[in-house]
Amino acid sequence: MFVSLLLATLVLAAFCSFLIAYFFRGSIDRTLDRIVGSEFGAAWKRYLTFAIYVVGISGGVRVWDLEKYITPDPENPIILNADRWILELYRTLIGTIQGVAWMLLVFFAFALVAYVIVRRGEKPAADA
Repeated sequence: MFVSLLLATLVLAAFCSFLIAYFFRGSIDRTLDRIVGSEFGAAWKRYLTFAIYVVGISGGVRVWDLEKYITPDPENPIILNADRWILELYRTLIGTIQGVAWMLLVFFAFALVAYVIVRRGEKPAADA
């Protein structure tokens, strides 16, 4: 039962990460093309997509929390029933979204700073 839960959380986190990467692909493409150009942008896009999957899966599949189902506690055993499954799948979904949201927030914050630097670098060339 534990292995099934682990696989279910892994599949859910990977699918959620895929959806997030799919929906943010256009924004990431335009941002990176503007800041680093299309030459370096392709490599950064692949890396950022990979990072979305890594952060999403590691944030959603919390192995240290799932250990409670395999570590025996004779005084207070935890039974893996349908309610626990729903709770763990919900935690997986929230953990995945939260992890990727923080990562994308940091990325877009740095991208905003880089955009301002690029704009300032272009301004004197336009005035000349």
